[in-house]
Amino acid sequence: MVRAVSVFGGTLQYVVQRGRIGAAEASEMRILFITPYVPSPIRVRPFNLIKGLAARGHAITLLTLAPGDEGKHVPDLRPYCQQIESVPFSRSQALEGVCYALLTGAPLQAAYGRSRRMIALLSDLLGRESFDVVHVEHLRASILGETIRGLPKVYDSVDCISLLFERTIALNPQWSNRLLARLDLGRTRRYEGRLARKYERVLVTSSEDRAALQELTARYGGADEAKLVEVLPNGVDLNYFAPQDLLRQGETIVFSGKMSYHANVASVLYLVHEIMPLVWRERPSVGLWVVGQSPTRAVRALAKDERVKVTGFVPDLRPYLAQAAVAVSPIRYGVGIQNKVLEAMAMGTPVVTSPRARLALQAEPGEDLLVADSPAAFAEQVLRLLGDDLLCQQIGTNGRRYVEKHHDWFAIAADLARIYQETIDAYGRH
Repeated sequence: MVRAVSVFGGTLQYVVQRGRIGAAEASEMRILFITPYVPSPIRVRPFNLIKGLAARGHAITLLTLAPGDEGKHVPDLRPYCQQIESVPFSRSQALEGVCYALLTGAPLQAAYGRSRRMIALLSDLLGRESFDVVHVEHLRASILGETIRGLPKVYDSVDCISLLFERTIALNPQWSNRLLARLDLGRTRRYEGRLARKYERVLVTSSEDRAALQELTARYGGADEAKLVEVLPNGVDLNYFAPQDLLRQGETIVFSGKMSYHANVASVLYLVHEIMPLVWRERPSVGLWVVGQSPTRAVRALAKDERVKVTGFVPDLRPYLAQAAVAVSPIRYGVGIQNKVLEAMAMGTPVVTSPRARLALQAEPGEDLLVADSPAAFAEQVLRLLGDDLLCQQIGTNGRRYVEKHHDWFAIAADLARIYQETIDAYGRH
Protein backbone atom coordinates (compact mmCIF):
# COMPACT_ATOMS: atom_id res chain seq x y z
CA MET A 1 0.00 0.00 0.00
CA VAL A 2 0.92 3.69 -0.35
CA ARG A 3 0.45 6.07 2.59
CA ALA A 4 0.53 9.91 2.49
CA VAL A 5 2.39 11.46 5.42
CA SER A 6 2.25 15.23 4.80
CA VAL A 7 -0.24 17.97 3.83
CA PHE A 8 -0.75 20.72 1.25
CA GLY A 9 2.15 23.11 0.82
CA GLY A 10 4.96 20.61 1.18
CA THR A 11 6.20 17.51 -0.55
CA LEU A 12 3.99 14.44 -0.33
CA GLN A 13 6.02 11.55 1.03
CA TYR A 14 4.96 7.91 0.75
CA VAL A 15 5.88 4.51 2.08
CA VAL A 16 5.74 1.91 -0.68
CA GLN A 17 5.94 -1.86 -0.72
CA ARG A 18 8.65 -2.07 -3.36
CA GLY A 19 8.01 -5.75 -4.01
CA ARG A 20 4.48 -5.02 -5.26
CA ILE A 21 5.72 -2.35 -7.67
CA GLY A 22 8.48 -4.51 -9.03
CA ALA A 23 6.14 -7.45 -9.50
CA ALA A 24 3.48 -5.51 -11.47
CA GLU A 25 2.36 -7.28 -14.63
CA ALA A 26 1.77 -5.33 -17.85
CA SER A 27 -1.70 -6.89 -18.12
CA GLU A 28 -2.91 -5.54 -14.79
CA MET A 29 -1.17 -2.28 -13.96
CA ARG A 30 -2.91 0.20 -11.69
CA ILE A 31 -2.35 3.63 -13.18
CA LEU A 32 -2.95 7.05 -11.65
CA PHE A 33 -3.51 9.37 -14.62
CA ILE A 34 -3.31 13.13 -13.84
CA THR A 35 -4.42 15.77 -16.36
CA PRO A 36 -4.95 19.58 -16.27
CA TYR A 37 -8.03 19.25 -18.51
CA VAL A 38 -10.68 16.61 -19.07
CA PRO A 39 -9.64 14.01 -21.67
CA SER A 40 -12.19 14.12 -24.49
CA PRO A 41 -12.53 13.90 -28.27
CA ILE A 42 -11.14 17.47 -28.21
CA ARG A 43 -8.25 16.51 -25.87
CA VAL A 44 -7.49 13.53 -28.08
CA ARG A 45 -4.15 12.35 -26.71
CA PRO A 46 -5.08 11.53 -23.09
CA PHE A 47 -8.58 10.42 -24.14
CA ASN A 48 -7.31 7.82 -26.59
CA LEU A 49 -4.41 6.70 -24.42
CA ILE A 50 -6.86 5.99 -21.58
CA LYS A 51 -9.16 4.11 -23.96
CA GLY A 52 -6.26 2.07 -25.32
CA LEU A 53 -4.86 1.26 -21.87
CA ALA A 54 -8.29 0.21 -20.62
CA ALA A 55 -8.73 -2.04 -23.66
CA ARG A 56 -5.50 -3.78 -22.64
CA GLY A 57 -6.89 -4.55 -19.19
CA HIS A 58 -5.26 -1.85 -17.05
CA ALA A 59 -7.07 -0.21 -14.13
CA ILE A 60 -7.05 3.58 -14.48
CA THR A 61 -7.83 6.20 -11.88
CA LEU A 62 -8.17 9.64 -13.44
CA LEU A 63 -7.52 12.83 -11.47
CA THR A 64 -8.38 15.84 -13.63
CA LEU A 65 -9.01 19.55 -13.55
CA ALA A 66 -12.22 20.55 -15.34
CA PRO A 67 -11.89 24.12 -16.62
CA GLY A 68 -14.93 25.86 -18.10
CA ASP A 69 -17.58 23.40 -19.23
CA GLU A 70 -15.16 20.48 -19.73
CA GLY A 71 -16.81 18.58 -16.89
CA LYS A 72 -19.51 17.57 -19.36
CA HIS A 73 -17.03 15.11 -20.89
CA VAL A 74 -16.47 13.17 -17.64
CA PRO A 75 -19.32 10.66 -18.29
CA ASP A 76 -17.67 9.73 -21.61
CA LEU A 77 -14.66 8.45 -19.65
CA ARG A 78 -16.50 6.24 -17.17
CA PRO A 79 -16.42 3.10 -19.33
CA TYR A 80 -12.61 3.30 -19.39
CA CYS A 81 -11.74 4.37 -15.84
CA GLN A 82 -12.05 2.48 -12.58
CA GLN A 83 -12.37 5.80 -10.76
CA ILE A 84 -12.60 9.47 -11.77
CA GLU A 85 -11.96 12.48 -9.55
CA SER A 86 -12.59 15.84 -11.24
CA VAL A 87 -12.10 19.34 -9.86
CA PRO A 88 -13.94 22.34 -11.36
CA PHE A 89 -11.46 25.05 -12.30
CA SER A 90 -12.56 28.68 -12.41
CA ARG A 91 -10.92 31.84 -13.66
CA SER A 92 -10.28 32.91 -10.07
CA GLN A 93 -8.31 29.71 -9.51
CA ALA A 94 -6.35 30.38 -12.69
CA LEU A 95 -5.60 33.87 -11.36
CA GLU A 96 -4.33 32.30 -8.14
CA GLY A 97 -1.90 30.31 -10.28
CA VAL A 98 -0.73 33.51 -11.99
CA CYS A 99 -0.04 35.07 -8.58
CA TYR A 100 1.90 31.97 -7.55
CA ALA A 101 4.01 32.25 -10.70
CA LEU A 102 4.76 35.91 -10.05
CA LEU A 103 5.78 35.19 -6.46
CA THR A 104 7.88 32.08 -7.09
CA GLY A 105 9.26 32.50 -10.62
CA ALA A 106 7.48 29.38 -11.86
CA PRO A 107 6.33 29.57 -15.48
CA LEU A 108 2.67 30.44 -16.00
CA GLN A 109 1.94 27.14 -17.74
CA ALA A 110 3.24 25.17 -14.76
CA ALA A 111 1.53 27.37 -12.15
CA TYR A 112 -1.79 26.90 -13.93
CA GLY A 113 -2.38 23.45 -12.45
CA ARG A 114 -1.49 24.31 -8.86
CA SER A 115 -4.99 23.73 -7.51
CA ARG A 116 -5.42 23.36 -3.75
CA ARG A 117 -8.35 21.01 -4.24
CA MET A 118 -6.38 18.89 -6.71
CA ILE A 119 -3.47 18.57 -4.30
CA ALA A 120 -5.83 17.66 -1.47
CA LEU A 121 -7.52 15.04 -3.65
CA LEU A 122 -4.15 13.68 -4.72
CA SER A 123 -3.10 13.32 -1.08
CA ASP A 124 -6.38 11.57 -0.26
CA LEU A 125 -6.12 9.20 -3.23
CA LEU A 126 -2.59 8.17 -2.40
CA GLY A 127 -3.58 7.68 1.23
CA ARG A 128 -6.32 5.16 0.45
CA GLU A 129 -5.31 3.60 -2.89
CA SER A 130 -2.21 1.88 -4.23
CA PHE A 131 -0.83 2.41 -7.74
CA ASP A 132 1.93 0.90 -9.81
CA VAL A 133 2.74 4.02 -11.80
CA VAL A 134 1.73 7.68 -12.08
CA HIS A 135 1.17 9.36 -15.46
CA VAL A 136 1.22 13.19 -15.53
CA GLU A 137 0.01 14.98 -18.65
CA HIS A 138 1.41 18.33 -19.84
CA LEU A 139 3.37 21.13 -18.23
CA ARG A 140 0.14 22.46 -16.70
CA ALA A 141 -0.10 19.44 -14.39
CA SER A 142 3.61 18.99 -13.77
CA ILE A 143 3.58 20.72 -10.37
CA LEU A 144 1.17 18.05 -9.13
CA GLY A 145 3.44 15.26 -10.25
CA GLU A 146 6.51 16.88 -8.74
CA THR A 147 5.07 16.60 -5.24
CA ILE A 148 4.77 12.79 -5.34
CA ARG A 149 7.50 10.62 -3.85
CA GLY A 150 7.73 6.86 -3.54
CA LEU A 151 6.13 5.92 -6.86
CA PRO A 152 7.51 5.63 -10.40
CA LYS A 153 6.32 8.59 -12.48
CA VAL A 154 6.01 9.18 -16.22
CA TYR A 155 5.69 12.77 -17.43
CA ASP A 156 4.03 13.25 -20.81
CA SER A 157 5.24 16.68 -21.85
CA VAL A 158 3.37 16.21 -25.17
CA ASP A 159 5.32 19.10 -26.72
CA CYS A 160 8.36 21.14 -25.71
CA ILE A 161 6.66 24.34 -24.56
CA SER A 162 9.91 26.31 -24.66
CA LEU A 163 10.28 25.47 -28.34
CA LEU A 164 6.68 26.55 -28.95
CA PHE A 165 7.35 29.88 -27.22
CA GLU A 166 10.48 30.47 -29.30
CA ARG A 167 8.49 30.02 -32.48
CA THR A 168 5.62 32.13 -31.17
CA ILE A 169 8.03 35.01 -30.57
CA ALA A 170 9.49 34.68 -34.05
CA LEU A 171 6.37 34.09 -36.12
CA ASN A 172 3.10 34.92 -34.36
CA PRO A 173 1.42 37.92 -36.04
CA GLN A 174 -0.17 39.18 -32.79
CA TRP A 175 2.06 41.27 -30.53
CA SER A 176 0.20 40.18 -27.35
CA ASN A 177 1.00 36.50 -27.98
CA ARG A 178 4.62 37.35 -28.74
CA LEU A 179 4.88 39.39 -25.53
CA LEU A 180 3.43 36.66 -23.30
CA ALA A 181 5.73 34.05 -24.82
CA ARG A 182 8.75 36.31 -24.37
CA LEU A 183 7.91 37.01 -20.72
CA ASP A 184 7.61 33.30 -19.87
CA LEU A 185 10.31 31.80 -22.10
CA GLY A 186 13.27 31.98 -19.71
CA ARG A 187 11.34 30.54 -16.77
CA THR A 188 9.87 27.80 -18.95
CA ARG A 189 13.28 26.77 -20.30
CA ARG A 190 14.71 26.39 -16.81
CA TYR A 191 11.64 24.58 -15.52
CA GLU A 192 11.39 22.13 -18.43
CA GLY A 193 15.12 21.47 -18.26
CA ARG A 194 14.89 20.41 -14.61
CA LEU A 195 11.80 18.23 -14.89
CA ALA A 196 13.78 15.15 -15.88
CA ARG A 197 15.20 15.03 -12.35
CA LYS A 198 11.68 14.66 -10.96
CA TYR A 199 10.34 11.92 -13.22
CA GLU A 200 11.60 8.49 -14.18
CA ARG A 201 10.60 8.96 -17.83
CA VAL A 202 9.67 11.95 -20.02
CA LEU A 203 7.59 11.60 -23.19
CA VAL A 204 7.03 13.88 -26.21
CA THR A 205 5.20 13.49 -29.52
CA SER A 206 8.05 14.09 -31.98
CA SER A 207 11.80 13.74 -32.42
CA GLU A 208 12.10 17.51 -32.83
CA ASP A 209 10.53 18.07 -29.39
CA ARG A 210 12.75 15.34 -27.95
CA ALA A 211 15.90 17.08 -29.24
CA ALA A 212 14.74 20.39 -27.76
CA LEU A 213 14.01 18.83 -24.35
CA GLN A 214 17.28 16.90 -24.39
CA GLU A 215 19.14 20.16 -24.92
CA LEU A 216 17.28 21.74 -22.01
CA THR A 217 17.88 18.78 -19.69
CA ALA A 218 21.57 18.83 -20.57
CA ARG A 219 21.75 22.57 -19.85
CA TYR A 220 19.71 22.68 -16.66
CA GLY A 221 19.34 19.13 -15.37
CA GLY A 222 22.59 17.37 -16.20
CA ALA A 223 23.71 15.70 -19.44
CA ASP A 224 23.07 12.16 -18.14
CA GLU A 225 19.35 12.89 -17.89
CA ALA A 226 18.86 13.80 -21.56
CA LYS A 227 18.46 10.13 -22.48
CA LEU A 228 15.25 9.92 -20.44
CA VAL A 229 13.19 11.68 -23.15
CA GLU A 230 11.29 9.27 -25.40
CA VAL A 231 8.97 9.81 -28.38
CA LEU A 232 5.40 8.55 -28.07
CA PRO A 233 3.61 9.88 -31.16
CA ASN A 234 0.02 11.02 -31.44
CA GLY A 235 -2.45 8.72 -33.10
CA VAL A 236 -5.85 8.83 -34.71
CA ASP A 237 -9.04 6.89 -34.04
CA LEU A 238 -9.04 4.81 -37.21
CA ASN A 239 -12.58 3.55 -36.69
CA TYR A 240 -14.00 7.03 -36.19
CA PHE A 241 -11.91 8.88 -38.77
CA ALA A 242 -12.44 6.59 -41.74
CA PRO A 243 -13.26 7.27 -45.40
CA GLN A 244 -16.97 7.97 -45.95
CA ASP A 245 -19.19 7.40 -48.95
CA LEU A 246 -19.82 11.11 -49.54
CA LEU A 247 -19.39 13.02 -52.77
CA ARG A 248 -16.34 15.28 -52.65
CA GLN A 249 -16.87 18.88 -53.68
CA GLY A 250 -14.18 19.43 -56.27
CA GLU A 251 -13.77 23.16 -55.65
CA THR A 252 -13.53 23.05 -51.86
CA ILE A 253 -10.58 22.90 -49.46
CA VAL A 254 -10.70 22.59 -45.68
CA PHE A 255 -8.64 23.83 -42.72
CA SER A 256 -9.54 22.35 -39.32
CA GLY A 257 -8.48 22.96 -35.73
CA LYS A 258 -9.38 24.76 -32.54
CA MET A 259 -9.64 28.31 -33.81
CA SER A 260 -8.85 30.06 -30.54
CA TYR A 261 -5.37 28.48 -30.45
CA HIS A 262 -2.84 31.11 -31.48
CA ALA A 263 -0.82 28.84 -33.80
CA ASN A 264 -3.98 27.86 -35.70
CA VAL A 265 -5.02 31.50 -35.96
CA ALA A 266 -1.61 32.43 -37.38
CA SER A 267 -1.83 29.55 -39.88
CA VAL A 268 -5.30 30.36 -41.19
CA LEU A 269 -4.50 34.08 -41.55
CA TYR A 270 -1.42 33.11 -43.54
CA LEU A 271 -3.54 30.75 -45.64
CA VAL A 272 -6.21 33.31 -46.50
CA HIS A 273 -3.99 36.35 -46.96
CA GLU A 274 -0.97 34.86 -48.72
CA ILE A 275 -1.88 31.48 -50.26
CA MET A 276 -5.53 31.68 -51.27
CA PRO A 277 -5.11 34.79 -53.51
CA LEU A 278 -2.71 32.69 -55.62
CA VAL A 279 -5.21 29.83 -55.76
CA TRP A 280 -8.09 32.19 -56.57
CA ARG A 281 -6.11 33.79 -59.36
CA GLU A 282 -6.21 30.43 -61.20
CA ARG A 283 -9.50 29.05 -59.84
CA PRO A 284 -11.65 31.92 -58.51
CA SER A 285 -14.55 29.67 -57.50
CA VAL A 286 -12.60 27.59 -54.96
CA GLY A 287 -14.19 27.67 -51.51
CA LEU A 288 -12.41 27.40 -48.16
CA TRP A 289 -13.98 25.88 -45.06
CA VAL A 290 -12.42 26.94 -41.74
CA VAL A 291 -13.77 24.36 -39.31
CA GLY A 292 -13.20 24.51 -35.56
CA GLN A 293 -14.59 25.83 -32.32
CA SER A 294 -14.13 29.27 -30.76
CA PRO A 295 -12.86 31.28 -33.76
CA THR A 296 -11.29 34.59 -32.77
CA ARG A 297 -12.55 37.90 -34.10
CA ALA A 298 -9.76 37.92 -36.69
CA VAL A 299 -10.79 34.46 -37.91
CA ARG A 300 -14.50 35.33 -38.04
CA ALA A 301 -13.65 38.40 -40.10
CA LEU A 302 -12.29 36.14 -42.86
CA ALA A 303 -15.88 35.21 -43.73
CA LYS A 304 -16.39 38.67 -45.22
CA ASP A 305 -15.12 37.00 -48.37
CA GLU A 306 -18.06 34.88 -49.51
CA ARG A 307 -15.66 32.13 -50.61
CA VAL A 308 -14.57 31.58 -46.98
CA LYS A 309 -16.90 29.77 -44.60
CA VAL A 310 -16.04 29.95 -40.88
CA THR A 311 -18.16 27.31 -39.16
CA GLY A 312 -17.31 27.69 -35.49
CA PHE A 313 -18.07 24.59 -33.44
CA VAL A 314 -19.40 21.60 -35.37
CA PRO A 315 -20.66 18.41 -33.69
CA ASP A 316 -18.88 16.23 -36.25
CA LEU A 317 -15.78 17.21 -38.22
CA ARG A 318 -15.84 14.17 -40.45
CA PRO A 319 -18.36 15.30 -43.11
CA TYR A 320 -16.22 18.36 -43.81
CA LEU A 321 -13.09 16.26 -44.24
CA ALA A 322 -14.96 13.66 -46.29
CA GLN A 323 -16.49 16.20 -48.70
CA ALA A 324 -13.54 18.55 -49.20
CA ALA A 325 -11.31 17.86 -52.19
CA VAL A 326 -8.15 18.87 -50.31
CA ALA A 327 -7.18 19.40 -46.65
CA VAL A 328 -4.61 22.13 -46.04
CA SER A 329 -2.36 22.73 -43.05
CA PRO A 330 0.11 25.56 -43.76
CA ILE A 331 1.82 25.61 -40.37
CA ARG A 332 3.43 28.97 -39.63
CA TYR A 333 4.85 27.64 -36.38
CA GLY A 334 4.11 24.88 -33.94
CA VAL A 335 5.53 21.82 -32.24
CA GLY A 336 4.67 18.15 -32.02
CA ILE A 337 2.37 16.23 -34.34
CA GLN A 338 -0.51 18.05 -36.01
CA ASN A 339 -3.67 16.07 -35.28
CA LYS A 340 -5.49 17.88 -38.08
CA VAL A 341 -3.08 16.29 -40.57
CA LEU A 342 -3.54 12.77 -39.17
CA GLU A 343 -7.34 13.08 -39.11
CA ALA A 344 -7.56 14.24 -42.72
CA MET A 345 -5.20 11.47 -43.87
CA ALA A 346 -7.29 8.90 -41.98
CA MET A 347 -10.37 10.12 -43.86
CA GLY A 348 -8.61 9.50 -47.17
CA THR A 349 -8.49 13.24 -47.91
CA PRO A 350 -5.29 14.38 -49.66
CA VAL A 351 -3.25 16.76 -47.50
CA VAL A 352 -0.98 19.66 -48.35
CA THR A 353 1.12 20.79 -45.40
CA SER A 354 4.31 22.60 -44.44
CA PRO A 355 7.75 21.03 -43.96
CA ARG A 356 7.53 21.74 -40.22
CA ALA A 357 4.42 19.56 -39.83
CA ARG A 358 5.96 16.82 -41.95
CA LEU A 359 9.08 16.69 -39.72
CA ALA A 360 7.06 15.04 -36.95
CA LEU A 361 5.86 12.28 -39.28
CA GLN A 362 7.39 9.37 -41.16
CA ALA A 363 5.12 10.10 -44.13
CA GLU A 364 6.76 10.25 -47.55
CA PRO A 365 6.30 13.59 -49.37
CA GLY A 366 4.79 13.14 -52.80
CA GLU A 367 3.32 9.76 -51.87
CA ASP A 368 1.46 10.00 -48.55
CA LEU A 369 0.95 13.78 -48.60
CA LEU A 370 2.22 16.88 -50.40
CA VAL A 371 4.60 19.41 -48.84
CA ALA A 372 5.21 23.06 -49.71
CA ASP A 373 7.47 25.67 -48.12
CA SER A 374 6.20 28.99 -49.54
CA PRO A 375 2.87 30.58 -50.49
CA ALA A 376 3.56 30.05 -54.21
CA ALA A 377 4.58 26.41 -53.72
CA PHE A 378 1.61 25.78 -51.44
CA ALA A 379 -0.84 27.23 -53.97
CA GLU A 380 0.81 25.19 -56.71
CA GLN A 381 0.31 21.92 -54.80
CA VAL A 382 -3.31 22.77 -53.99
CA LEU A 383 -4.03 23.60 -57.63
CA ARG A 384 -2.26 20.43 -58.71
CA LEU A 385 -4.63 18.32 -56.61
CA LEU A 386 -7.73 20.25 -57.61
CA GLY A 387 -6.92 19.56 -61.24
CA ASP A 388 -6.06 15.86 -60.94
CA ASP A 389 -8.66 13.44 -59.53
CA LEU A 390 -6.34 10.45 -59.89
CA LEU A 391 -3.59 12.14 -57.88
CA CYS A 392 -6.14 13.05 -55.20
CA GLN A 393 -7.19 9.43 -54.95
CA GLN A 394 -3.61 8.14 -54.82
CA ILE A 395 -2.49 10.59 -52.13
CA GLY A 396 -5.67 10.01 -50.13
CA THR A 397 -5.32 6.23 -50.26
CA ASN A 398 -1.63 6.34 -49.36
CA GLY A 399 -2.32 8.75 -46.50
CA ARG A 400 -4.90 6.40 -45.01
CA ARG A 401 -2.49 3.48 -45.33
CA TYR A 402 0.25 5.52 -43.61
CA VAL A 403 -1.81 6.34 -40.50
CA GLU A 404 -2.99 2.74 -40.25
CA LYS A 405 0.65 1.66 -40.05
CA HIS A 406 2.11 4.38 -37.84
CA HIS A 407 -0.63 6.14 -35.84
CA ASP A 408 -3.08 3.58 -34.49
CA TRP A 409 -3.97 4.65 -30.93
CA PHE A 410 -4.28 1.05 -29.76
CA ALA A 411 -0.71 0.29 -30.85
CA ILE A 412 0.53 3.54 -29.27
CA ALA A 413 -1.21 2.65 -26.00
CA ALA A 414 0.56 -0.72 -26.12
CA ASP A 415 3.87 1.11 -26.44
CA LEU A 416 2.94 3.31 -23.48
CA ALA A 417 2.18 0.19 -21.42
CA ARG A 418 5.66 -1.08 -22.28
CA ILE A 419 7.15 2.22 -21.11
CA TYR A 420 5.20 1.98 -17.86
CA GLN A 421 6.43 -1.55 -17.26
CA GLU A 422 10.05 -0.63 -17.96
CA THR A 423 9.72 2.33 -15.62
CA ILE A 424 8.19 0.18 -12.86
CA ASP A 425 10.85 -2.50 -13.24
CA ALA A 426 13.72 0.00 -13.19
CA TYR A 427 12.23 1.78 -10.17
CA GLY A 428 11.88 -1.48 -8.30
CA ARG A 429 15.59 -2.26 -8.81
CA HIS A 430 16.73 1.02 -7.20
